[in-house]
Amino acid sequence: MAATSNDKYTAIEFAGDDFFIATTPSGNSLTVDVKGDRRTAPGPLELFLVGLGSCTAADVISILHKKREKVTGYRVEIRTERRDEHPRAFRRIELKHIVRGNHVSAESVKHAIALSTEKYCSAVATVRATAEIVTSFEIQPEIQP
Repeated sequence: MAATSNDKYTAIEFAGDDFFIATTPSGNSLTVDVKGDRRTAPGPLELFLVGLGSCTAADVISILHKKREKVTGYRVEIRTERRDEHPRAFRRIELKHIVRGNHVSAESVKHAIALSTEKYCSAVATVRATAEIVTSFEIQPEIQP
């Protein structure tokens, strides 16, 4: 398929010294650092995991809001295991959903996570064939002042 002048695309431009500038279709730019020991900007796999975590987090919080759950805080923690052989692809990705609020239903959280990982999240769907996806959750009560 040929690109047209109206097509939006992601562009990655070499900026020297193992830095790249990525520009997204929305026009936002960010620096990518591929010199592993320097850590002055996120690396490519870090950004991949940020995208994956954000994808599932957006689904889960949206579903919980639709279920009228009183969520006051939410985060996803991601742990990974990679293969030893190159290209060192992810072998296992663990997604721990931590939900804070009062009287949040464990069944609602479990259902929201399942919908995201099995139906809605494109990033999870992309890696599911090559990596084991493991999900868990924790509900933390909101501390009243």
